[in-house]
Amino acid sequence: MKTKNITLMAFAILAFALIVGACSKGGSNDPGDNPAGADNGSQQTETSDGETSSESELPRLQLNWFVPASPDAILPEGDIDFVGAAIEQKFNVDLNVQYMPSGADYDNKLNMLIASGDVPDLFVSTGINSQKYILDGITADMTPYVSPQTMPNYFKWVSELELQRYAVEGKFERAPLIFPRNVYRSYYIRQDWLDRLNLPVPANFEEMMDVMRAFTFDDPDGNNRNDTYGMSAIGNGDSVSYDFPHWIENGLVGAFMIRDNKLVDVQSDLAVQHVLQGIKDTMAEGIVDPDWFLMKGQEHVDKAVGGKVGIIVGGSKTFAFDSDPLSLQNKTKAIFPEANWMPFHPFAETGTWTENLPDAPFMFAKATAESNPEKIERMVQILDWMASEEGFLLINYGQEGKHYSRSGNTITVTQQHVEALRSDVVEQGNFQQVYRFFYVNNPEHEPLGLELIDERMTERDRKIVETIQSYKLLPSIGTNVAPPPGFNLADFRKKMKEYQVKVLFDEPDASNWPKYHEELMNKYGGQDMIDTYTEQIKAAGVIK
Repeated sequence: MKTKNITLMAFAILAFALIVGACSKGGSNDPGDNPAGADNGSQQTETSDGETSSESELPRLQLNWFVPASPDAILPEGDIDFVGAAIEQKFNVDLNVQYMPSGADYDNKLNMLIASGDVPDLFVSTGINSQKYILDGITADMTPYVSPQTMPNYFKWVSELELQRYAVEGKFERAPLIFPRNVYRSYYIRQDWLDRLNLPVPANFEEMMDVMRAFTFDDPDGNNRNDTYGMSAIGNGDSVSYDFPHWIENGLVGAFMIRDNKLVDVQSDLAVQHVLQGIKDTMAEGIVDPDWFLMKGQEHVDKAVGGKVGIIVGGSKTFAFDSDPLSLQNKTKAIFPEANWMPFHPFAETGTWTENLPDAPFMFAKATAESNPEKIERMVQILDWMASEEGFLLINYGQEGKHYSRSGNTITVTQQHVEALRSDVVEQGNFQQVYRFFYVNNPEHEPLGLELIDERMTERDRKIVETIQSYKLLPSIGTNVAPPPGFNLADFRKKMKEYQVKVLFDEPDASNWPKYHEELMNKYGGQDMIDTYTEQIKAAGVIK
């Protein structure tokens, strides 16, 4: 397997430091070492529905993908990448993958590819941007390709009703990536800093603010320097982060919520005035990382790893696990051996987030469907294999016998397996993370009927899971919603963010937000959007 690397960006990642980039990976007919799930001595390939077909019957295709990946992921040269080798051999393709971390740079790169006419055959986008691509005629109709008949494994994870409710502009031109049902979003705090300052874990908003002050002004790391802050977040230079607790403190949870039997668009709600005022006040106190607004990607995590902040939000199950070699905990302990990141939430009893709905979509290029529909058919086969037991295990756990063992439906991971995975995957670019684009955070094994025994999990890891699973979640709005025909959601959100940033940085207080809210609702179509969403939610039976 031949691999071509194109480095687009770099980050300094501590501990298992790797050069981060956006890369392209091509393949040849030589799959290299026999990967899991691939039999080099056979000319037969098992498809996702269990039938076999001869590879010689499938013409070799070149597929171009553009997908998000974690900052520490890079596809290695040669045949080390056993996931890509399995895909290329099983489906007789040369797979060229461009990838980079989600965020503004990712969106800009994808837009550049589209504008140049070099639309990837498959690409992943945000929900907002996907609507624009559909309106602009960039995406393919998925009706002939994505169904329980063509993707039986995928539909073990996503229901037909969820797919139906995921449509945009009355068109089936996007489908959700596999998303978790459990929510692991939580604040994490330097417990060792609390212990040093003899402070309890904050149990409400005011206690969290007090701890942030102590972390800023009371030298929590004991280095006799004024170089720490209460918390950090990322703003990508254009957004007010949801990580600030002021959102929930003012009754705004998640992206959408139901309040008094009415839909609330959290980001544009009238109550955002109080959120912005609270954040302005917190910034004026100097207890939040002053760089938060301009930071992107995982830069706020880097600040936490470097001992500069004491509170940060994590969204993945293993975010601070002992047993995850790339966790916040292990990266920080490599520098500060006494570090101890533990979960907490000031709103654990009243509601920390809303239940999950389908998140980011994958899409196919319309140009590909028109000129090479066989590519779409082949990609559907690949994606369904990725959703199968075989694909799931290879992408998320590695190779059986090396990186995990199996007895019936029970998957066991030991420390020896972890060491092998570190050597074979993490130190080779952590390449599994590239293929995990198909699973949005915390891939769950239960839909496949598998049981997991993870012997590497420590008692501390189990306590983290127990703590987070005790948080109260609010009901979701029950369905994905689509804006009115012709309404450009991306433009609406852009204007909304401009107003929020203006209030936050250019105005003395947040008193102008009601005026901006009225403009968003009336001049920029926000009320029409909410009315349309409301009708869709009523049709789903969520509100009366």
